[in-house]
Amino acid sequence: MIISASRRTDIPAHYSDWFFNRLREGYVMAANPRNARQVRRVSLKPEDVDGIVFWTKNPQPCLPRLSELSDYAYYFQVTITPYDADVEPGIPSKENVILPAVLRLSDEIGPARVVWRYDPILLSGKYSKGFHYKAFGAMARRLAGRAARCTVSFLDMYKNTARNALAMGLLPMTEADMLEMAEKIAGIAKEYGIPLDACAEEMDFSRLGIGRARCVDPAILSAASGRPIEFKRQKGQRPACGCAESVDIGAYNTCPNGCKYCYANFSPERIRGNLSRFDPASPSLTGKGG
Repeated sequence: MIISASRRTDIPAHYSDWFFNRLREGYVMAANPRNARQVRRVSLKPEDVDGIVFWTKNPQPCLPRLSELSDYAYYFQVTITPYDADVEPGIPSKENVILPAVLRLSDEIGPARVVWRYDPILLSGKYSKGFHYKAFGAMARRLAGRAARCTVSFLDMYKNTARNALAMGLLPMTEADMLEMAEKIAGIAKEYGIPLDACAEEMDFSRLGIGRARCVDPAILSAASGRPIEFKRQKGQRPACGCAESVDIGAYNTCPNGCKYCYANFSPERIRGNLSRFDPASPSLTGKGG
C-alpha cells in the first residue's frame, strides 16, 4: 500500500503535527471524498506501508522531524511556482523560505527523493511566457543537482479555477502556446541537467524530451526501500495520469494555502468548518471522521 499525503491538501505545510501523531498511533481515518459517511481505517504501520508520497508547497515544517520517517520509504514532491499572493496568497516567500527549505530537504534525504513540480503553468498579463521562462530558469539554476526531476503541467479549468479566472486575469492558452512553452522550458531544463516530465497532459511532448509523469511512482519508493513494489494503475484519475494506486489520507476543503487555481478547495463554508474542527490528536484530518 502506498500512502499519498496528499493530493487533497497540504499535509506537510499545515498538518505535520497531526501526521506524525498518526504515524505514532499507527493508523488514520480517511473519509471517501464522495461520501463522508464512508470512513476507512488506514494502517500506517511500517509493515503495512510500501511507501509515502508527500505533496506540498512548503516542506519546512517537516524538516526537524525527518528522523521519524526512518522506518518508511518516502519522497517529497514540492510545488515551486513563481506566482505572487494574487494567485498563491498563503505561500511564504519562494526565495527566502521555500527554496532554502527544499535545498535543505535535498541535503537531508538526497536529491533522488525530491521532485520539483512547476505546475500549473498559467498565462495572464502579469505571468507571460517570457516571465515563465525567466522564472523557470532562475529556479532551475538553484535546483540543479538537488532534485530528481521536474514535473510540469498546464492549467486545467476546474470549476473553482473558472470562478477565479477573472480575478487572476487569465488568458486563454492554445495548443500552440503549450507546445511553444514546453519546448522552451524543456530546453532550459536540459541546460541544467534536470529531467522533465508532464503530469496528466493529453498532448504528447515526447519529441521535446518530456516524458509522461508518474507522480505516485513506485520506482522512487523501490529505490528508497531497496525492494520491488507491485502496483496497479490508479483508478479514477484522468486518462493521461500514470500514477500507481495509492490511498490518499487528505481531505478536500482543508488547505489554508488558498491558491486561486486549486481544485481541492471549493467551499469556503466547509473550509472554515473543517479548520475550526481540526484537532492534531484526532484520527481524522477533519475531526469528525471526514
